[in-house]
Amino acid sequence: MAPVLRVLVVDDSAVVRQGMLMLLKHVPDMVAEVASDPLIARQKMTGHRPDVILLDLEMPRMDGLTFLRELMREDAPVPVVVCSGLAGPGTELAVRALEEGAVEIISKPPLGVGEFLRESRMRFVQSLRDAAKARPRPERYVPRVEPEPTERPVASLLTVTTDKVVAVGASTGGTDALRQLLRPMPPDCPGIVIVQHMPEQFTLAFARRLNELCRIEVKEAEQGDRVLQGRALIAPGNRHLRVRRTGGHYQVEVLDGKRVSGHKPSVDVLFHSVAHAAGANAVGVLLTGMGEDGADGLLTMKQAGAATIAQDEASSVVFGMPRAAIERGAVDQVLPITAISEAIRRRARQG
Repeated sequence: MAPVLRVLVVDDSAVVRQGMLMLLKHVPDMVAEVASDPLIARQKMTGHRPDVILLDLEMPRMDGLTFLRELMREDAPVPVVVCSGLAGPGTELAVRALEEGAVEIISKPPLGVGEFLRESRMRFVQSLRDAAKARPRPERYVPRVEPEPTERPVASLLTVTTDKVVAVGASTGGTDALRQLLRPMPPDCPGIVIVQHMPEQFTLAFARRLNELCRIEVKEAEQGDRVLQGRALIAPGNRHLRVRRTGGHYQVEVLDGKRVSGHKPSVDVLFHSVAHAAGANAVGVLLTGMGEDGADGLLTMKQAGAATIAQDEASSVVFGMPRAAIERGAVDQVLPITAISEAIRRRARQG
């Protein structure tokens, strides 16, 4: 019998709290409690420590970000999932929460609405299960620091077709890993294409934040965008991302379609396309995340001659995706996240 997971829902909306209780009461391996603000949540945590916290960010008495920072100061912080609305300034706030230590963002379900179908409910519940297995480490999280101004070459490298394509896949814990991977990248780095499992619209705010932090251009991918030196393209939430070769350069396709490996966007979809389009002219990187998305695609990339890298267990919040790729024999190198940027640049120089 699976152990029971304790979920603490912290939200000032009585409708949301009641809806979450109704949604989770039929899940046999979960027990849900609710709190209307972080102060009440703290009281409840003294009696029963939850396995995962589902956190709203805008609340009275104490906002969710302040509560999150307090949790991350603990020796063994509880994994926190941010439950946020899809539009408006909430997306920017949710991305900030990821920087402060939240392991994932979940879109607020339309509670009481018939369109919230069984499949969507199952994905919502599975996200909580996955987050409960994460290992947030307090030493990873520091107060948010505004980036120093960065200068990019004027109309230079963003017109240069990339010689190498770097394909990156990530899920739970991946937002922090991607920051550590992209910030050291120089403006002449190979073109990068990324799938990060994240709900629709949050990827745009995430890309904008990375663009502020990095010396390279980071943007949410659009149909027909070219893969260029000094540019990273992030798959939009709820859309697959593929790479295709057109003459002497690479372009991306942004596509709708069914979930692949349980996800949309899917790392496998991206990796298979890069294997076909770029072959040995590619580097594949699989970062922290739950499940197996990307493992088969990384193996296809390796078989096509690409260099392949996986994040190691010690630096992963969840080691599921890298482990699955390693077990398939898809990985050339297993490295800590702090060493992957240099490994990519070295592989690109080796040609």
